[in-house]
Amino acid sequence: MDAPNVAHRIVIDSAFPAGGGAALLYANNNFLANKSGYGLEVHEMAIIVVLRHLSTPFAFSDAVWAKYGEVLSTVVDFKDPRTNAAPTMNVYNSPVAGLTNRGVTLASLAEKNVQFAVCGSATRAMAGAVAQSVTGQADAIYKELTESLVPNSHLVPAGVVAVNRAQEYGYTLLTAV
Repeated sequence: MDAPNVAHRIVIDSAFPAGGGAALLYANNNFLANKSGYGLEVHEMAIIVVLRHLSTPFAFSDAVWAKYGEVLSTVVDFKDPRTNAAPTMNVYNSPVAGLTNRGVTLASLAEKNVQFAVCGSATRAMAGAVAQSVTGQADAIYKELTESLVPNSHLVPAGVVAVNRAQEYGYTLLTAV
């Protein structure tokens, strides 16, 4: 991900399911506050949301959650608040009540050109867990996961490296927990 030619750059790091939702809320809050407080437009800011560690599966499409939601839910210890069961869709891509994103979706942020850095290391670990559960091939499932990312997603070797690189390019770090 190249650094855009804007002065206002933010990277938001998330490592846990609730943090993934909070990162979406923080990104949206930055757009709203910069607009109301300083008159800045969306194109005058660059925001990267890093989905790493246990927030990584929230970069996967609804199709992945429909197919592997039970395993992903177990691995990241996350339940759909509406059903208290494993999600069958990416809950952060739908305005589900009771989540830390407060209705801000991945899609709505992608429309504002937010970029999502997706941890390749955690994706590989998720693929291994899924493969073990469904008696599949980890490499094939990894490929499936990486081809089923939400819009504006970029697979990075490791989320922690993406956070570091973004700071080297002048992005201010926010941590979402």
